Amino acid sequence: MTSAFPIIKPGRNYQSSLFSPGNIGTTVDVRVFQLVGNESRVSMKLASLERQIFDFLGYQWVPILGNFLHIIIVILGLFGTIQYRSKYIVVYSIWTALWVAWNVFLICFYLEVGGLSKDTDLMTFNISMHRSWWREHGPGCVRREVPAPASRTLEDHTYISVTGCMLEFQYVEVMHSALQILLALVGFVYACYVISVFTEEEDSFDFIGGLDSYTYHHCPQKSSRVQLKPVCLSK
Repeated sequence: MTSAFPIIKPGRNYQSSLFSPGNIGTTVDVRVFQLVGNESRVSMKLASLERQIFDFLGYQWVPILGNFLHIIIVILGLFGTIQYRSKYIVVYSIWTALWVAWNVFLICFYLEVGGLSKDTDLMTFNISMHRSWWREHGPGCVRREVPAPASRTLEDHTYISVTGCMLEFQYVEVMHSALQILLALVGFVYACYVISVFTEEEDSFDFIGGLDSYTYHHCPQKSSRVQLKPVCLSK
């Protein structure tokens, strides 16, 4: 039976072509950007984890879902960088643009820009009246439970008074979103550069006979007959 497959030059894999002597400058640039990009993605993941914790404490379900997806995509981007998978980095770069847009929306939401109101239940899918955790636990905030008026029944919500806050909760949320935007922009620039480098290397990666026409290797046919020779066993 004859098998046919494309022949690849010996030793010509993607990583070896990237680190060949003719690409030393490119290799150094990629290594530097890998270091910077990995550091930014680790910082982004830590910032997202920190934000996720406080969103859980405040029962902010919409940001919780967004943070969870963001952490997954960041891990996917790290894997794509380490394993030289450009498709994963493309997915990461697309998500980064969406993540910037989401954080811009959060800034507008907490600053009440464009008719938005931070006192709505939008961040909890309208299933609860919880607000940001920083509203009651911000820097310098003193939280006190106020007795309900006598006309209220026991089933009503507890009245809480918050005083002495050094920074209002909406500005804390805006600072979180601004940090996420800054880290996302750094990651986006890094991802675009790495994608361009990987694309150039893929274009320079060649097979024998070109990419469109393959050179086939024909294995010689082997005879199906097996010659049997007598074997004498000495006692």
